[in-house]
Amino acid sequence: MNNIVVIGSCNMDITVMADKRPTAGETIMGSGLNISPGGKGANQAVAAAKLMAQVTMVGCIGDDAYGRMVLDNLHKYNINTDYLTVIEGENSGTAHITLAEGDNSIIVIAGANAKVDEKVVDNAWDAIMKADLVLVQNEIPLSTIGYITEKCSKNGIKVLLNPAPAADLDPAWLDAATYITPNEHELAALYPSQSTEATMLANEGKIIVTLGKEGVAYAQGGKVHTVPGFTVTPVDTTGAGDTFNGAFATAVANNKSMEEALQYGNAAAALSILKLGAQEGMPTADEVAAFLAKRS
Repeated sequence: MNNIVVIGSCNMDITVMADKRPTAGETIMGSGLNISPGGKGANQAVAAAKLMAQVTMVGCIGDDAYGRMVLDNLHKYNINTDYLTVIEGENSGTAHITLAEGDNSIIVIAGANAKVDEKVVDNAWDAIMKADLVLVQNEIPLSTIGYITEKCSKNGIKVLLNPAPAADLDPAWLDAATYITPNEHELAALYPSQSTEATMLANEGKIIVTLGKEGVAYAQGGKVHTVPGFTVTPVDTTGAGDTFNGAFATAVANNKSMEEALQYGNAAAALSILKLGAQEGMPTADEVAAFLAKRS
């Protein structure tokens, strides 16, 4: 157990810190700059690896300096990169982040992530077949997400679909996923004709709605349940959702109950926002254990 395959994006995060966001046509002075590895796929891979999961990363990077930085960083966390494809003549993906007023806003440029196709998935199929859980996000082509969810479902492989950023996905792909982890905005994009409560009740044990500092909600036994979040003073919220997904996936792969896995994800996400940078702030298994022990 504890074998996770992440199929998704690898970026470099370019974060600018400022007291406020500039309005259109306005120039302001920032207070700092941070360049660090990111991307929802790589973030979730690192989050799981730091929590002692055995992780394989599947995706694409460019043959540029950013790509080499991404690769070196994944190796730092002992993540298997045998199925990470280098695309010649292509730039690696980047995320341009403004951190101001206690929150972040992000523009993502896909770069090599747009090349994650069926061939990339098939090339990694030996690893995928051995996975206890496969993680996928919306920063790769949507058609590839459909291919992953349906092929994994046909082969009895569990898939956690994190539908971020928001997109209109084929209902068949949603049916094929084992777990879906949207926030409320992303859930509305997936099920526009239903309320949040109705959607959760119709998808017991599958849909887990992240609610920020309020925690997460899911349905079980005909009722909607909320697992509360943990109150901390944030430094940088970038990557909190990815940390939750990586931690939840690790707990599920270790056969934890739904409530235990969600509490574990909430704890990891809370710890992750206490430091600057998506991956740098992600906690270790010992840190999460100590955090939960203090609150038991």
